[in-house]
Amino acid sequence: MKALVYTADYELTYRDEPDPEPSDGESIVAVTTAGICGSDMHAYQGHDSRRAPPLILGHEAAGKILHGTDPGRRVVINPLITCGSCNECMGGRQNLCPERNIIGMYRPGAFADMVSIPDRNLIDIPEDMEDSKATLMEPGGTALHAVNLAERSCFRPISECSALVLGAGSVGLLTALILKDKGVAHVLISETNPLRRHTVLEYTDCQVVDPTASVLPDSGFDLVFDAVGNARTRSTGISCVKPGGVFMHIGLMDNRGGMDTRRMTLQEITMIGCYTYSPLDLKVALNKLYSGALGTLEWLRTLPIESGAEAFRQIHAGECAAPKVMLTNHGVSTLSR
Repeated sequence: MKALVYTADYELTYRDEPDPEPSDGESIVAVTTAGICGSDMHAYQGHDSRRAPPLILGHEAAGKILHGTDPGRRVVINPLITCGSCNECMGGRQNLCPERNIIGMYRPGAFADMVSIPDRNLIDIPEDMEDSKATLMEPGGTALHAVNLAERSCFRPISECSALVLGAGSVGLLTALILKDKGVAHVLISETNPLRRHTVLEYTDCQVVDPTASVLPDSGFDLVFDAVGNARTRSTGISCVKPGGVFMHIGLMDNRGGMDTRRMTLQEITMIGCYTYSPLDLKVALNKLYSGALGTLEWLRTLPIESGAEAFRQIHAGECAAPKVMLTNHGVSTLSR
């Protein structure tokens, strides 16, 4: 099969790779669409020791079952592979499974013609839904999980709250759209990239500002969602939370400080880490995306997988306006086994 392989820092090569060999209980999915995630970018930049080259990255994906249970079935992939039997899995918190794994990290990912995945990780795509929009289920599940966690810790109903979202990548933008869908009174997105700000204003009804040109108010928001996760956004986010508010940490850009623990303690700010989603989060997110509750989703950009290396370069250079780039594979219909 063909695959886009992370071969070295800032280097991706589209080349031949061995076909996946499914284990018991797994199917082979012919990948039609795969999204570039911030964690893929971290690997590309050499900032993720968990993703060592050579490796096929990619964990946001949709396609058709090629070999295994129900060939031809259109599916979107839950990339988080868990044991299914520990207390966390049985309690509905599969994302905290001590044996969790994810495609595109320790096993080959979805920037390829095919990927092997457990059958229980396959979710049906609504018949008339585009694969690219269905692939937003994964970042949508992350955003929904973050909002749900924050909502449980709110002192007042979430619809009465104000919220700041740091970062207008797909997780940040989807977080803002989910908050608006839940009736949050005031949602503001902070984004440094002018191209992304323009895209948000053009394709959504979200309010977005440039934090380098506008001063974000101290103690101005009941909820802050950091969808970037670096020292600067952590520092900004904590300063912007109201006393008794909630700071949700989603992004994983770096681990270099930025935590004002004195303010968090004196102002009783709740800080919550957020990692991925549960299977139910994914299904609910997919339904929201399909129903139109989160808008038209026209802010997506699609490129052929053969152009994947250039897509990564553009995102790294800040030249990409789209909150999410999907790599499409139009050759999978010719595959056979």
